[in-house]
Amino acid sequence: MPDPMTIASGVSAAGALISAWQLRRRALRAEAEIELLQAELAAERHAASHDPLTGLPNRRAFYRLAATLLTDAAGKPLVAVVLDLDDFKQVNDRYGHAAGDQVLVSVAQRLSAFAGDNLVARLGGDEFAGLLDSPTVDRRWIEHATRRLCEALAAPIPLGARTVQVTASVGLAPVHCPTQLADALCRADAAMYQAKSVGAARRPRQLADAPQLAEC
Repeated sequence: MPDPMTIASGVSAAGALISAWQLRRRALRAEAEIELLQAELAAERHAASHDPLTGLPNRRAFYRLAATLLTDAAGKPLVAVVLDLDDFKQVNDRYGHAAGDQVLVSVAQRLSAFAGDNLVARLGGDEFAGLLDSPTVDRRWIEHATRRLCEALAAPIPLGARTVQVTASVGLAPVHCPTQLADALCRADAAMYQAKSVGAARRPRQLADAPQLAEC
């Protein structure tokens, strides 16, 4: 006949194993729930700071990140860039909004490839901005870089069985510190609209004048 003490000991051990297994399952479920919540929070933060179509930082994130970059640059000059696609509405009107979205995605990809590790963002609609590290703010160097950017953006974009070609008007302005960011973007924006207003026979780029900037 089995020893009652042995049976009791076995039942106790089995109960302990079951309890340990249940605790382990609860711990694993809690870890999974925490990971899910963290992933959802990260996704919400990303969605709040990024453009859902292109994946680039949005306007709010651009200003925040640009200010940080300018603070860390310790007075080293950067170049603020603003660009706007020419007659983009015609793409939507002729080919549809899905095609227009694809054009915006392609432009975002080309701008990102041109900028490398530098900050670029979609401000809204067909307007993009960037803050580019430059070895110099010499006008000739910046005009050369701008020409390369315009050429990259003007390359044909495949849309199914057809291709479309868009051009961009670009404005640039040097900026040295966070307090100059808004002013530099205003000057770059004004230069961009000046380039756009020249018309079809214009140069598709315009360098912003660089007036004396306030001390940081």
